Amino acid sequence: MPLTKIAVSTGYKHFGLLFWQMAIGASVMTLVAILRGTRLPLGRAQLRFYVVIAFVGSIFPNTASYQAAVHLPSGVMSILLSMIPIWAFPITLFLALDRFEWRRLGGLFAGMAAVLLIVLPGADMSGNIPVFWVLIGMISGLFYAFEGNFVARWGAADLDAMQVLWGASIVGTIVTLPLALGSGQWIDPRPPFGAAQMALGISAVLHVFAYTGYVWLVRRAGPVFAVQISYLVTLFGILWAWLILNEAYPPAFWAALAMMMLGMYLVQPRKASLEAGTAIEDSGR
Repeated sequence: MPLTKIAVSTGYKHFGLLFWQMAIGASVMTLVAILRGTRLPLGRAQLRFYVVIAFVGSIFPNTASYQAAVHLPSGVMSILLSMIPIWAFPITLFLALDRFEWRRLGGLFAGMAAVLLIVLPGADMSGNIPVFWVLIGMISGLFYAFEGNFVARWGAADLDAMQVLWGASIVGTIVTLPLALGSGQWIDPRPPFGAAQMALGISAVLHVFAYTGYVWLVRRAGPVFAVQISYLVTLFGILWAWLILNEAYPPAFWAALAMMMLGMYLVQPRKASLEAGTAIEDSGR
């Protein structure tokens, strides 16, 4: 999130940022695939899956994130991204992938309470936090939650996680190139590179390694252990915002963080559900 905040700091718009994020990620994945001898399946089912994941897992959520990052502190964006497991609960129920639990419903309400602590009139953050952009920032977590449930419900077209990321990145690059050019949001890739260009490049590369690291963790330690990374993503997002951007937060922020952590704890599915859903983590973000 701090790198995203830096990337938008000089006026770069979402379509230009999206294209280079996709292009850099696709290039890195192509190099990794060559070194590993991995091929990219191109059947009809696989192509359809790449398109869905490119839009639901990257284009739609990142469009929202890049626009919201212009107006919101990086730490607030990290809290909003923590809504992913909380959004996943009602989506799971809608798709009949799990059963209703009062505990998890309480987690949903705790997550919403965390957002209200940030935006409600009278909160000591509300004067600086635009409610509209908080809602836009929540969209990314909603799409990520749907992505995981989509894989759980309809499968991953016999693709492993690396093939999913590789194929979706290539599709995303193809889709966002005309959007960046046609909207006038093209970003000139030629040096010299400023802080915004460097932040974009670093974040795109880090995404690939974070993704592969998470998949390795799921396969080595299992999804029950790996799901705990949700807490670390939020806490480290806030830590990096403090170290890199020198962000400071009022008491309402910490109360919101505590409520979000409680919500994340409560909405975690049962151990049996997590073990049965290993395919979600193997093919998800």
